[in-house]
Amino acid sequence: MRILTILILLISNSIFAQIKVQGVVKDSLNNPLELANVVAINQETNILEAYSATDQNGKYVLNLKKNTTFKLTANYVGMQPYEEVISVKESDITKNITLELENTLDAVELTYEMPVTVKGDTLIYNADSFNTGTERKLEDVLENLPGVEINENGQVEVEGKVVNKLMVNGKDFFDGDTKVATKNIPSNAVDKVQVLRNYAEVGQLRSVTNNQDNVALNIKLKEGKENFWFGNVTVGGGASPNENLYLAQPKLFYYSPKYTINFIGDFNNTGEIALSRRDIRNFGGGFRAPSRSSGTTINLGDNSLNFITNQNNAVEIENQLGAANFSYSPTKALDLSGFAIFNVNRLTSRQTNFVEYTDADLGIPDEATEQRTQERSDQGLLKLSASYKPNVNNQIDYDILGRVSKDIQNQNFTSSVIGNSLEAEDATPFSINQSLNYYYTLDEDNIFALEVQHLLKDEDPFYNAVLANDPTNNNETDPNDKDPYDTTAEALGLDQSLNNYNLGQDRRIKSNQLDAKLDYFYIINAKSNLNLTFGTILSQQRFDSRLFQFLDANNQFDPTPIINDGLAVNDTEYNFSDLYAGIHYRFKAGIFIITPGASIHAYGNKNMQFGQEFKDNFFRVLPDFETRIQFKKNESLTFRYDMRNQFTDVTRLAQGLVINNFNNIQFGEPELQNALSHNVSLFYSSFNLFNYTNVFARVAYVKNIDQIRGLTNFENVIRTSTFFNSAFADESVSAFGRVQRTFGKIRATLNTNLSYTKINQFIQGRRSVNEGFTQSYTPGLRTNFKTAPNISVRYNYAIANNNQGSNETTFYTHAPSIDFDAYIFKSFTFITDYTYTEQRREGGEADSFQTWNASLSYKKDRDAKWEYEIKATNILDIDARVNNSATNLFVSLTQTFIQPRFLTFRLRYNL
Repeated sequence: MRILTILILLISNSIFAQIKVQGVVKDSLNNPLELANVVAINQETNILEAYSATDQNGKYVLNLKKNTTFKLTANYVGMQPYEEVISVKESDITKNITLELENTLDAVELTYEMPVTVKGDTLIYNADSFNTGTERKLEDVLENLPGVEINENGQVEVEGKVVNKLMVNGKDFFDGDTKVATKNIPSNAVDKVQVLRNYAEVGQLRSVTNNQDNVALNIKLKEGKENFWFGNVTVGGGASPNENLYLAQPKLFYYSPKYTINFIGDFNNTGEIALSRRDIRNFGGGFRAPSRSSGTTINLGDNSLNFITNQNNAVEIENQLGAANFSYSPTKALDLSGFAIFNVNRLTSRQTNFVEYTDADLGIPDEATEQRTQERSDQGLLKLSASYKPNVNNQIDYDILGRVSKDIQNQNFTSSVIGNSLEAEDATPFSINQSLNYYYTLDEDNIFALEVQHLLKDEDPFYNAVLANDPTNNNETDPNDKDPYDTTAEALGLDQSLNNYNLGQDRRIKSNQLDAKLDYFYIINAKSNLNLTFGTILSQQRFDSRLFQFLDANNQFDPTPIINDGLAVNDTEYNFSDLYAGIHYRFKAGIFIITPGASIHAYGNKNMQFGQEFKDNFFRVLPDFETRIQFKKNESLTFRYDMRNQFTDVTRLAQGLVINNFNNIQFGEPELQNALSHNVSLFYSSFNLFNYTNVFARVAYVKNIDQIRGLTNFENVIRTSTFFNSAFADESVSAFGRVQRTFGKIRATLNTNLSYTKINQFIQGRRSVNEGFTQSYTPGLRTNFKTAPNISVRYNYAIANNNQGSNETTFYTHAPSIDFDAYIFKSFTFITDYTYTEQRREGGEADSFQTWNASLSYKKDRDAKWEYEIKATNILDIDARVNNSATNLFVSLTQTFIQPRFLTFRLRYNL
């Protein structure tokens, strides 16, 4: 309460102790000037005190300290700057400004940097105008900027759109990956943040494609950062109840007009993950993707290990990362670039879970489980890229990305229903992805684009489980009470004479896919163009598996199951082809940009299993439509509709058994058909530089027809499942909204997420309709004072309702949080964050946990080379995080144990 009182006093002082200076900026013909820059410079401190961009009526508003003298300056492209000294007393001031056309007279020399400027589709933030002194990384700088957010997944969002590409001085930084950049680029190197809206990777296609969802960032480095190494090296250590702590983080960068080199290293056991396994899997993005989707989605599946642990929720975490990135321009026409990443994660986790099945008619007993897991993942990536632009009419791009990993997971699992088991999984998958793109402009009316991608993937997951033959809760006096593991063993045809069941399965999935298309663009006039597309997708997957049992003498036994018609192994080849042609017409009519289109597809898919062939050939027309309404330069509404054809992967077609884990057995259906989806979305965006009001809203609706669903059966908690095309449609509606407004030094934000899903579920031969509705509301306040401490307060309130037909479950979540940072005596930086999370099931007791972290660092001044830091994590030393959740089948209470309290000392050297 004391902190909230301080925050209220700060806000009150900021809002009510200021004088408003406002007016209109016009030209000599009395026309209002939109997006003129008006600033007030404190005459005593020579610091930029306030800034405003004029609205469409030329209006500006400045909030200034009373009884102070300011230099008022107005600036507009093509006009002479205006300058006047004003004295602010204790009453509001109206000051209209007239700008004259620029001439040969001496211009006023500007001694300040504009906080925000607009040049066409580019929005430019001056970082120092928003920095407070506590920033250490690029993400700290971005969070200060109005209209820019770092979302929960660590992605950068600008004006409600996810940024998929980030450059430094115009060069891709690790293939444009935003998370690597935001976590590692030092804040003191950042001069400008350029937001590139309507970004087109290929300049030749800018006028003929819809790029309004493409947003890129370009980070301009400060003077003196070029042709010199910059960055920092951090080393540290500490102690915890269980181990000694260490940390080493070199982050080194070199930029010159001709080439760049970046190196990032991270070696620690403090739980600070530079790149998670998911980040590595998703790496290699950017915008080099097909300019428009064909309407076909084929799922090649992901057969890598399904790691149990979230990397932020483990008892022990050890991370090793080495990453290098380069770019080189031997000539103006040729750009070469690439990166190499090697990442090692070692985790030890512990989790307890209580599962309550919601449908009593299923006869599934409630279950209490405990999992203790050790995981290791070694991942390597190597990418090389080349872009050749001999002239404005030709561009050739080539990329090759290789991935390899070695993943191991060992789990000790204890269940109140089925007893103890030991599980081991490992996999060494690799993939090679290549793309070749050629863009050719024949003349001002005719443009061609050839885009070809090829993927080669090899996956080899291995699963082993050792199952106890006599669970502790088995009732031996009742002959009808069958041991749950015996149920599994009997179903799989295992030798039941042993004390333990030692089960193994080898799987091998090889995928080979080619995706190629040729686009022809005919520019009819300045407001319309025609796009013809011809393309194909060719895919082949090979799936082999073997199920076996280890016997006492290390011999192996190949069982014959009594389920699935006795079929245990897999020997499946799946071939898919899509030959398609599409047409799209794009035209502009007033504030509307409309793009109707359609594509016709000739599909062929065939799978062969044990000498038997299953095939299906058919035609399908897939329409799509998009319209964009541009109300103002920074306000728009976009509507989209498209129909998509979705095809599954080989593992769901394969008739043999797939052991996902010992209590989850799957077998496929070779005659599965495709699913069809209708997708509708509406996106509204408004960004007002005049008062920093940002409004973003997105609504999406998806309806899936002939959706591939699972047919699930339970024997105790042993689950078997197969697949079929459901005649019942699944539907989902989601809505997201954000309203953000800046009042002087205070930024207020409200985020809202709504989601509704309707899913048809099939268990024990019975269909049930399950509906889920989740709501999340997150208001927040954030200050941005230059000389005073800054506070960010958020409150998340969420309701999750699951209606399973015969049972309804509702969870409520309350999660207030506060972040505090202060730059003290221009030498000390104190940062702390606290979150309290409470979850409650309707009609039940509440579960809660708290997290609190803090750090104190000393740096003699902003330009000092050395910095010293003490950092404490999990100050309250909580054992576990608690999470309540509900699915279509059960309600669960999960405790995930985390690292104990850590205290580390760090030394950082800034180059």
